[in-house]
Amino acid sequence: MNRAPTALRRLAPRTLRGRLSLVALTTAALLMTILTVVFNAVTDRHLEHQADDELRNRAAAVATTVDTTGARVRVLETVNDRLLDANVWIYAGTRLLEKPPSAPAGSPAARAAGRLAARRKQACATVQAHGHRPVRLCAQPVPGRRATATVVTALDLTPYRSSAGTLLLGSLVLDAVMLGCTYVLTRLSVGRALRPVRTMTDQATQWSAVGSDERFGTEDHPAELARLGGSLDALLDRIRTVLRHEQQLTAELSHELRTPLTRIVMELDWWRGRPRTDAETRAAHEVIAEAARSMRGICDTLLRDARENALNPATVPGTTDVVPVLERLLQGLGAPDRVRAALETEAPVLEAGVAPALLERILSPLLTNAARYAHSRVTVCARRLPGTVRIDVADDGPGVPETFADELFQPGRRAEPGDGHDGAGLGLPLARRLARAVGGEVSYDPGHRPGARFTVSLPAG
Repeated sequence: MNRAPTALRRLAPRTLRGRLSLVALTTAALLMTILTVVFNAVTDRHLEHQADDELRNRAAAVATTVDTTGARVRVLETVNDRLLDANVWIYAGTRLLEKPPSAPAGSPAARAAGRLAARRKQACATVQAHGHRPVRLCAQPVPGRRATATVVTALDLTPYRSSAGTLLLGSLVLDAVMLGCTYVLTRLSVGRALRPVRTMTDQATQWSAVGSDERFGTEDHPAELARLGGSLDALLDRIRTVLRHEQQLTAELSHELRTPLTRIVMELDWWRGRPRTDAETRAAHEVIAEAARSMRGICDTLLRDARENALNPATVPGTTDVVPVLERLLQGLGAPDRVRAALETEAPVLEAGVAPALLERILSPLLTNAARYAHSRVTVCARRLPGTVRIDVADDGPGVPETFADELFQPGRRAEPGDGHDGAGLGLPLARRLARAVGGEVSYDPGHRPGARFTVSLPAG
């Protein structure tokens, strides 16, 4: 039932250049058809008027030989009588006085002449004579005092029709040539007009593959290409953002998973180093299981955050008691024996408007850095402020160099890469990004001495 539309779609050109050329060709063909019909109709009408003028002039010449001054119509003899009598009928009323010698009485032309004479007024008609030749006849009344006559002249239209046919054939040939030229010129023009679009498409494909900073801009372009360039620039910005988020997520996953993976590897190496008792084996299994759960929580948290940011950068819902989370993180901190960790809270319950897993991911990098660089003490202070839960993480280590304070939260930057501590410079940027995702903030206090102090502000639950 849908074969015809399907066949038309298959026949339609696949390229925009071909479709525009086909539209231009169709439009030009329709316009030329209309012009050709109108031109040939006007030409036929003009040739017919020429024939009528010729017949009337001949009838006027013959009328000079017709005498209608008396009671009866008389035809006068003249020197050129044979020329004037060729294809001429003279009637007195409806009575035939003279007729062409070559025209039989019952011929189509003779009958048409009789009908025109019976009208007794100026009139013209076209009939098909013998041999299917078109003949044009015109009647010219000759008034008199007591008698009237009618002169009917005839003219073979074959030369006129031949001229009209020649004009029609010539116009058709000209139309075909014009249509061919229109199609070729349209394809060339459309191809030239679409060349910048093709170039922009290739550049956009190349730039999107490498996340380039190059953009098209809207200057020095026509309005249509400027709009296309703006749309492609917006698309390239989104692609670059997606690539950056993908790279950031990969780096964050690698950074966050490094610690539990290291614990698993260390426990396995320790367990395989020498025979262990059943209690030691169970303890190693517990450590490995805890590290695996931590890895799963890290993956779930980061992937959920990435998905939420991709769909809607809104606040992640959830309410968490901050104190138990801090206690659990400090217990599993793995700080050196020389470092002591202390938790200070003004209330046994402090609820923050974040999910528990996300709160752990925000606080873990801060606590890990504090334990890594502290000389002897890490202090965590949690308290409530109007509409906010504030958590301070401080240590008594060397602190952050003043020259590095502005780059502290930039991904991949470390103050002293060769300080002997493991790290990729992603923990603090991750903590700040996750905190901002829920409407909070992670900041550094440059005035704290000695050591360093970081502050986490989260919306109250």
